[in-house]
Amino acid sequence: MRASPVSDTRRLITKPQNLNDAYGPPSNFLEIDVSNPQTVGVGRGRFTTYEIRVKTNLPIFKLKESTVRRRYSDFEWLRSELERESKVVVPPLPGKAFLRQLPFRGDDGIFDDSFIEERKQGLEQFINKVAGHPLAQNERCLHMFLQDEIIDKSYTPSKI
Repeated sequence: MRASPVSDTRRLITKPQNLNDAYGPPSNFLEIDVSNPQTVGVGRGRFTTYEIRVKTNLPIFKLKESTVRRRYSDFEWLRSELERESKVVVPPLPGKAFLRQLPFRGDDGIFDDSFIEERKQGLEQFINKVAGHPLAQNERCLHMFLQDEIIDKSYTPSKI
């Protein structure tokens, strides 16, 4: 019978952390918030837009802070562009909510506050997953979506 190996309980030698390491800015960050939903238009032309706020120090982004407004169909466009142009496995968007668009509902359907809040959270999770992917960060469509006031949907797909 062999003796069991003695476990090494010595502590790893760590370098002392200075105040800048502890409280300074993180080395690389990309923060994206989806907020402030606004419903505009009337009848069949009615839709909700969301504010997309970006804060980053990643050198690949031309603006360190930006705010744009996007609607659900813009997220659909981004998703289809990334699926077609990149090697990224693109996560699904929150559902299209067809049942909420039926007439004679007891609520406001897709314009109901609780639905808009739920969709906003789903869109925020989606865009943070996508934008956090190093390959997606090289795609021009992502940069346009996050930082250009108007998306040029007739753009030529390319890498940044």
